[in-house]
Amino acid sequence: MNSASSRSRTLKTVGALGMAAATAVLMTGCGQSSDSATSAATSEAAKVVPQKQTTSPSASAQLTEDQQERKKVLDATKVTFDDAATTATGEVAGGKLVDLDLEGVDDDDRDESPSPSGTGSPTGTASPTGTASPTGTASPTGTSSPTGTSSPSGSPGAEGPVWVAEVAEKDGTIHTVRINAVDGKVIEARVDADQDADDKKQTADLLAQATQTPQQAAKVATEKKKGTVTSVGLDDNEGNGVIWQVDVVGSDWKKTAFDVDAKNDTIVREETDND
Repeated sequence: MNSASSRSRTLKTVGALGMAAATAVLMTGCGQSSDSATSAATSEAAKVVPQKQTTSPSASAQLTEDQQERKKVLDATKVTFDDAATTATGEVAGGKLVDLDLEGVDDDDRDESPSPSGTGSPTGTASPTGTASPTGTASPTGTSSPTGTSSPSGSPGAEGPVWVAEVAEKDGTIHTVRINAVDGKVIEARVDADQDADDKKQTADLLAQATQTPQQAAKVATEKKKGTVTSVGLDDNEGNGVIWQVDVVGSDWKKTAFDVDAKNDTIVREETDND
């Protein structure tokens, strides 16, 4: 009886060990199958999903030279068209805006030579930076140089972008006002010296016909195309009344020119420059 019991216990122990070993083998096999399936799935996904590019082409490289120049000027500009218009007309008692342009946005502006200077503002006081130091650069104190002339301010340079405005008196006499487009200060304000009686009359007549303000024309243009107003000017519409010519630069840095009827705010022409 004792021998039989001993053999029985031995067989049970061997059987239990065998079952444990089998279970371990099965579990190992399942684990290997699962790992293999996961690795295979990952490999297949890698074939389908493209690798993320580590480098992307420069956005500026896709812009034309004109678009890059507009971007450069507008990125540096802090003073809006509306604020510049208010500042400019404030320099001329009873004056009305005839033209306002942000230098450097168009090719013609970049090639423009510095405007002559040497006169003070219409009030007879020197503008904040309109006078030159003996070296020919603008003096921060606004004092005159030995020659008595003011420093010319050309297209955007060390002083940054510039708004150039033409503001007319009631009789058509035009004043040129240059405004720093970064801090809003007046660089120069002077009466245009080359006007004659006919020029003044023509300007006065155009203003008399314009019942809509340049700000209203700019609003009409930007409602048609979202963007930044860079130029507004009053002009004759080839004998068909008067128009406000408005330039708007969009987020794509392309410029769209609008001709807006200065009497009823309707757009009579629209043209986009893709350069």
